[in-house]
Amino acid sequence: MALSLLDRSRTREGQPDAAALHQTLRRAELAEAAGYHRFWVAEHHAVPGIASGAPPLLIGTIAERTSRIRVGSGGVMLPNHQPIVVAEQFAMLEAMHPGRIDLGVGRSLGFTAPVRDALRTHKADADDFAADIEELRGYLHGTAEVTVRPRLSEPPPIFVLGTGQGMRLAARLGLPVVAGPLLRQGSEPFDRYRADFRPATPGAEPYVVVGLDILIADTEAEARELQLPEAWAMAVSREEGAFPPLSPIEEIRRQPMTERRRRIVDETAKGSLAGTEDQVAEGLEKLLASTGANEVLSSASTFDTDALYDSDARLARIFGL
Repeated sequence: MALSLLDRSRTREGQPDAAALHQTLRRAELAEAAGYHRFWVAEHHAVPGIASGAPPLLIGTIAERTSRIRVGSGGVMLPNHQPIVVAEQFAMLEAMHPGRIDLGVGRSLGFTAPVRDALRTHKADADDFAADIEELRGYLHGTAEVTVRPRLSEPPPIFVLGTGQGMRLAARLGLPVVAGPLLRQGSEPFDRYRADFRPATPGAEPYVVVGLDILIADTEAEARELQLPEAWAMAVSREEGAFPPLSPIEEIRRQPMTERRRRIVDETAKGSLAGTEDQVAEGLEKLLASTGANEVLSSASTFDTDALYDSDARLARIFGL
């Protein structure tokens, strides 16, 4: 069972945005030392709470700072880019760091209308997404009319990020899938993905990565506290339309908690795993039994970076890394 991390370079109150990127680099170094399989970064544009808008640049820096761990995107949002440009970027990364680069792709649009205007992207149809993936794969595998450079003997694997529709697309294209918390609803979506899987290359098999926030501390109460900054940011974004930097727990406790915010905080917490090592291990066992996943991708974040790094180390111990 592989264990990996997704870090979104979350900004924090009282710190410059650049600090979030350096914290991502430090977390990647620690993840490699702990034995994690992959370390992925994200693409978000003009979001106050996230500093990472250019995954290839961050991936290259992380790969230079590490030596073994796979590094990739979770993901590149294809509606924002021409497939040939994505292919060229990831071909260069793979050429410089052979056997270590992953290309996760999604179809989310910008968070707000002005961001979508700036990106000149206003639609993300499933059919267009499928066509873009096929075009991208053609460039990477050297089967397109245009041959991108550098040409590779072993291109980086493509992963599809998404909900139910994304899983169906991944099965049709014969690609591995990364399923987020919304799909932790029993085995049916995962069984359907495996049943409908059409190998795109000889020997290709279904591969499921389950992504969720996982936070571990000495007690369940402490772990639940670590959940609060991310859950609070989600609640604020739903009310105010802007996803903010992470706040210290003490500051959040001083803020008025409306009924709507409390509900969103509780809903966000339910979509993650938080507790002691034993409690998280039990929760993971149930999750893996339900989904049959091949890999777990923790996407947790919290204001206290030391507590976050410690949680990552505890999670690695659960997996026997």
